[in-house]
Amino acid sequence: MSIPNQASMDPLARKALERLLKSADKHEAGVAIRLPALTASGLADYHALRSLKAKEDFESVMAYGQAEGAIKVQRPRHDPLGLIERIELVDVAKVALLLGEVPHSTRVQSARQLFGARLEAHPVLLDVLARWEKLKRVRGTGPDEAADWVMACEVIDYCRAQVELGNTEIPVRDASARLFKDSKRIESLVASLDVLLSGSTEDQARPDPEVLQELGLYREEQPVRMAGYVLVRRERGEFPLDRPYGALPPSTVLGLGSIPSKVLTIENQTTFHVTARQLCDSDALCIFTGGMPSPAWRAMYIRLLMGLPAGIPVHHWGDIDEGGFRIAAFLSRCAAEAGQVLQPWKMRPSDIPKSQQRPAAPSVVERMAKYASEAGWHDLALELASTKTVAEQEG
Repeated sequence: MSIPNQASMDPLARKALERLLKSADKHEAGVAIRLPALTASGLADYHALRSLKAKEDFESVMAYGQAEGAIKVQRPRHDPLGLIERIELVDVAKVALLLGEVPHSTRVQSARQLFGARLEAHPVLLDVLARWEKLKRVRGTGPDEAADWVMACEVIDYCRAQVELGNTEIPVRDASARLFKDSKRIESLVASLDVLLSGSTEDQARPDPEVLQELGLYREEQPVRMAGYVLVRRERGEFPLDRPYGALPPSTVLGLGSIPSKVLTIENQTTFHVTARQLCDSDALCIFTGGMPSPAWRAMYIRLLMGLPAGIPVHHWGDIDEGGFRIAAFLSRCAAEAGQVLQPWKMRPSDIPKSQQRPAAPSVVERMAKYASEAGWHDLALELASTKTVAEQEG
């Protein structure tokens, strides 16, 4: 019996085998309970054929598949030459080979091997693999895109190494050209970078610039926005911030020329603009983080805090969600490096009207409480675990 050519294989037979392979993938993934098989409904198109040659073409493929041990073909007991009634899967790998494809489970295993040592540095990749095993995609990717995730890991390693060398602001296309000889490659990896940086497959996708900013990459360099009647020390002198706010390159901000009554960082742009107008004539210093702040912003923040005397309150105001508390935990480490203690501002569920709160999934609550604890806000972590809600800063 001749081997069916994949390119010229009977289209109806290929469609049937592809359907069988898809069913097998679901069964191996635990998504489907029934054993993979094609019954009357799956063979309806074959049964409806009127051409004897068309039926023979279909049946020759199935006969070959059975001879190779890939499938089992069943015909009516009383009519061994009658139409095929049922096709059962025997060996998923052989069906895939017949189609020139690779079983889903094999592709996931290949992805696991490709991730290799990256799993320790980025444990979220285990969650990615687990979702792929269940035939779920992660940010539009499946196991066939595993190499993209490895490249995203390389981007993170590169950017962190650059920060260690003092390079906190890097044009994204320059970095991409150096790493991959493709100036736009990093920008195609943002979805994977977002998951790797957040450590969660369940977080909502962030805007591309915010993800790149966290790594110190930029398409267009962004200034830091600050508000308050406060003197800022720069290379050419000390100057008060403009009303309602000033925007400066973070690397040019050397320190403070006056002592603010408090320092308040704000995660979201709308909230910053509203607060800036309220505080621009006060001696409070309000700083916009732009989501997760960049390495250059973080270095500036530490310089500012190191110049504060003891007792000046340092607060952060962000979303009551996983991302908000992740940012807070990061800023808390920066504050500690400068000898300060970061405190939450309006980030307790009890601060938020019930009408603005939404129920949160248990996994989200767990990570929120984890980040709150990392920020040193243990009582707030308990409140989050108790209320099980999320809320946005705006409003």
